This record gives sequence, structure tokens and C-alpha cells, in this order.
Amino acid sequence: MSRWMRGLRRCWLALLLGMLTVPALAHEMSMAEMQLREVAPGDFLWQWGPSEKYPPGQVLRLQWPEGCTADATHVRCGEHGLAGRVSVEGVGEFFSAVLVKVNWRDGQTRVYTLTKAQPSVQLYGAASDPRGMGEIAAAYTLLGVEHILGGIDHLLFVIGLLFLVGFQRRLIWTITAFTAAHSLTLASSALGWLTLRSAPVEATIALSIVLVAGEALHRRQTLARRWPAVVAFLFGLVHGLGFAGALQEIGLPENHLLVALLTFNVGVEVGQLCTVGLCWALWRLTSRWPAVQQLRTALLYGIGGIAAYWSWLRIAAVLA
Repeated sequence: MSRWMRGLRRCWLALLLGMLTVPALAHEMSMAEMQLREVAPGDFLWQWGPSEKYPPGQVLRLQWPEGCTADATHVRCGEHGLAGRVSVEGVGEFFSAVLVKVNWRDGQTRVYTLTKAQPSVQLYGAASDPRGMGEIAAAYTLLGVEHILGGIDHLLFVIGLLFLVGFQRRLIWTITAFTAAHSLTLASSALGWLTLRSAPVEATIALSIVLVAGEALHRRQTLARRWPAVVAFLFGLVHGLGFAGALQEIGLPENHLLVALLTFNVGVEVGQLCTVGLCWALWRLTSRWPAVQQLRTALLYGIGGIAAYWSWLRIAAVLA
């Protein structure tokens, strides 16, 4: 074995060990929440919501609209009200997004999502929110991309499908079936039409990776090899519930709800297609090197081993 191949295998082993340290809920998104409640005209109580990771007030910095003064619990904006841009510095570093929930005196509530690409929101001093669809679409598309690229388990399932099917025409139908299935359950769950506990969903997602990796390791004409699109569709239904769990953590705006839901799904698809495109480029680049092709078995065993480890942890969480 050449020195180059031995070095490549060492790098792959280090990568596997590193991925085993990733928490079992591999696509968890960290959210911070800030609540504002209007108690008098232009006078608000505010606080950060609880967080299991970092105290938001220690890692995030607020900037209130010009003319507003704030202390640890109050924001006073006078007769002009809470009108202007509210910004959060540090979003994207310790938290994927920040939810700003504003409870107005007339009983209405508005929820705004701030991200690294969109770290501020325009408020207008009242419950009316003329925020356009473009602003909401941009925020939720980016959140969808961030979620799929940070969701190691979803990506490993897609990569497993690539090994199972290969870069041939059937791959188009397989990826399309996976997309259609998870889009269906994502929408159904986000709109409240379908509700399942998170722990069994996460365990099934991990087991789906084990199955696809195992099927890709042999050449027998099983159902997964004859009809990969059917397998992708069935497991895609479960993966969609995983996407919906992340979307529930983010929250959906009351206005333009369908736009936010659609663009989050578009963002997921963009991230998924980027992954497929990168894998295709690597395949084209290395297809002329037989030594690299021999790593296929090692890669599949690595993917299956990681997923089996996640499965054990997640099944234990279901039974706990």
C-alpha cells in the first residue's frame, strides 16, 4: 500500500472518530428567544428565554431603535413607540437564529426570525407588520440551507443513496422521491396536521442510514436495489418529520406562514443539491484513480458504523 493511501486512510479514521463525538441528535439547531411585552404606550418589558446551551445575554448584544433607552428589564421608547430596527450582534456564532416575540397591548403577537445573514428587523411601533415576503423568504431559505448542511444524519442518508444507486438516471427519480416525501411530512407536521414524538423519529432516521449503507455494501437484488426510489420515499417521510422538528424550534411567522414554510423547504433542497453536486464532482475527479475507488467499502462501513452508534443512543432515549 502506498504512503499516500495509508495517509488517506488515517485521515478517514480521524474523521470517523470525530463524527462519533457528534451528539446523537445530529441536526439540532440552537435557538435563542427574546420576548417583548408592551405594558404602556412605548414602554416594554423584555427578557431572554431559557437556553440549554449558552445564556443568550452573555453572547448576544442587542441594539434598540434610535430614541429608545433600555436597562436590564425595560425598554422605553416614548411617544414614537418601538419603531425602527432591532438588531442582534453575535447571531450565527453561538445560536443559529434568534426569535424576537413582540406582545402588543391590543393582544396581538408578532414573531420575527433573525439570522446571521439577516441580523435585524424593522419594527413599526404597532402590531401591523408590513414586512414583505422577500425578507421572510430570504431568512427561511437560509435557515433551510443551514439546517441540511448542519444535519449530518440527513447528509449521510443522501450520501448512502448515492453509493446505492450511483450517478445514473435512476438517481434523479430516487432523489426526487426523497424530496417529495420529506416535503410532504414537513408541511403536514409544521401545519399541525401530523404530530409524532421526536425520539422515535430520530431513532428511525439513524436506522435508515444503517439500512442504506448495508444495502450499498452488497450486490444482491433486494428491494432497495430494484426500487431505490420507493425506499427513498418511505424513509423520506420520516426525515421530513425531523426537518419539521427543527422548524418548530425556529417558529413560523403568522403572516406569510406558507411563504416561510415553502422557502425553508427550498433551502433544504438547495443544501441537498449542493451536497449531491459536490459528491458528483469528487466522483468525477477520483474516478480515474483505482486506489481511491477501493475506499468505497471503508466509507460505507464508516457511515453504517456511525449510524449504528446513533441508533443505539436514540433507541435508548426512546426506552428511557
